[in-house]
Amino acid sequence: MPAHVVYGDTFLVSAEVLRIKAEAGAEDLMDSNRQRVVASDAVPAEVVAMCVSLPFLDSVRLIELEGALATQESSPAGRSRGGGRGRRTRRGGGPEGWSQVVAAIPDMPPTTLLIFTDGDVADSNPLLRELRDQATMHKQTAPSGRGLDQWIKRSAEERGATISPPAIRAIAEMVGNDLWALDRELEKLSLFAGGKAISESDVKEMVPYAQEANIFTAVDAIVAGSGGEAMILLGRLLRDGREPQYIAAMIERQLRLLAIARDLIDRGVDREDLGRRLGTNSDFVIRKTLEQARRLSMHQIVRMYERLLRSDVAVKRGELEPAISLELLVAELATMYSGTPSGRR
Repeated sequence: MPAHVVYGDTFLVSAEVLRIKAEAGAEDLMDSNRQRVVASDAVPAEVVAMCVSLPFLDSVRLIELEGALATQESSPAGRSRGGGRGRRTRRGGGPEGWSQVVAAIPDMPPTTLLIFTDGDVADSNPLLRELRDQATMHKQTAPSGRGLDQWIKRSAEERGATISPPAIRAIAEMVGNDLWALDRELEKLSLFAGGKAISESDVKEMVPYAQEANIFTAVDAIVAGSGGEAMILLGRLLRDGREPQYIAAMIERQLRLLAIARDLIDRGVDREDLGRRLGTNSDFVIRKTLEQARRLSMHQIVRMYERLLRSDVAVKRGELEPAISLELLVAELATMYSGTPSGRR
């Protein structure tokens, strides 16, 4: 088919689009024979005109249409089949405007290569349903579990590097299945290893998510009321060159995540949605945040956050040195945790 729909994980979408273009011989076309159109800024009738035109001095005419599926993803009108016909030529397409592009696919010349690209969309997306009979579908799902481990191993090998199983587990736990972040970190680790196998210690040294693991450990000690252990971990972070302001900012970030997670737990949100609501793909961050949030009430989290704000104000007013303020903060936060099961008081 001359039309393709590539949607899902954006890293995999990008790679799959490159593969489709290479297979169709559409990698090196004249500018006049390739158009990249953003649906929210386009008029569907103009896209149809592009699709039915023949290429000039090339064998393929390429049209990449980005975000057309997303225009109907959250619109009540987009989920409805009634009305909207009179708005089809509006810029952005209107709720049903892109249906005319789908209707034009059977009449497109075989020299046209039309590629719809999008991120994650629901299977019930109305435009997606229309396209299933008119285009080749390429749903791209980010790997997880063993599949993610294999993806990491293969990605390292493509860079001429090897990676140990403990290193694979470490980076998968820290970064999760954010493939863009994994790709960047594996590029950096491959260069750092310099021909040696990437080790778990390399991951802990080079991947910034490893620093989050240290912060989580410190916050674990705080919410467990282990002030002594928290102070030891604090000293370790300072010796590693972390500034007091950075450590305080990371504690603030974690308390903010705890507040969000506690609220989501109280409202019975599914674990699958938690990562999206927390703004992370890291299994490690999700798991540790949930573990900590279940041990605290919202009242306790708010009290800890208020104490953190007082510490920040004291530093900004010049009343306390950052390092001293941080030590006092950690010690006091540790004493604020009452140990009540499930965070209920």
